Amino acid sequence: MYRSRNPALTDSTFEKSAYSNSPWWNDQESNLMTMEGTTEKTGILLILLATTAIATAMYMPVSGFLAILGAIAAFIIALVVIFSGSMSPTLICTYAVFQGMFLGGITWLFEGYFPGIGILAVVLTFGILGSMIVIYRAGIIQWNRNTQIAVSSAFFAILAIYITSFVGWIFGWFTVPYIHEASPIGIAFSLFVIAIASLCLVADFDFIERGVERGAPKQLEWRAAFGLMVTLIWLYLEILELLSKIAISRR
Repeated sequence: MYRSRNPALTDSTFEKSAYSNSPWWNDQESNLMTMEGTTEKTGILLILLATTAIATAMYMPVSGFLAILGAIAAFIIALVVIFSGSMSPTLICTYAVFQGMFLGGITWLFEGYFPGIGILAVVLTFGILGSMIVIYRAGIIQWNRNTQIAVSSAFFAILAIYITSFVGWIFGWFTVPYIHEASPIGIAFSLFVIAIASLCLVADFDFIERGVERGAPKQLEWRAAFGLMVTLIWLYLEILELLSKIAISRR
């Protein structure tokens, strides 16, 4: 199996040996993971996220503390799910709720400067999701070893740039030039990151499909849905930043 670049979906996600203390793995006759089940659970997470995002945005700036709480709590829960290998529906749904608080708050901030940017970002995110599903199903992009190496290299390069930029900003030492600027280079960088995030969706589709083919238990549908949500949220945030750069460059 080719490794997904999504930290929530690692090589051991669908390995029986990773769940030696979980008796539900052996009950596979009527308890198999399916694409439909994973899609259903992804839909539940999206509804929870969208509901809390809209509610938070409606009461901003009074609900600003909820956006901050959501960002911190969602990050902590994501780490717990990733490193513990949890498949708890309660924990994963809680993650979606807190993430919704954060996205609602940050979208409201962008809307204050660029009215309509939130809806456009949502439409583009789901447009890319739908397009990548079609492309994947049509076999136009194959998630093979060469694709994996290329996307992995780009992913870790982007991660290194973002971490360096964040550390430099936190301590006031420096800022990484161009990447957050509304310049041709900044816009090109955002387009590149969006392209890599889109390819990570293909990796997630392939990883989930292989889990279904290998007869993984139904409980892992929640983990797969969580992994897909992580990529979609990343994609949405990158699109939001790209649209803001384009709007500023036109002023």
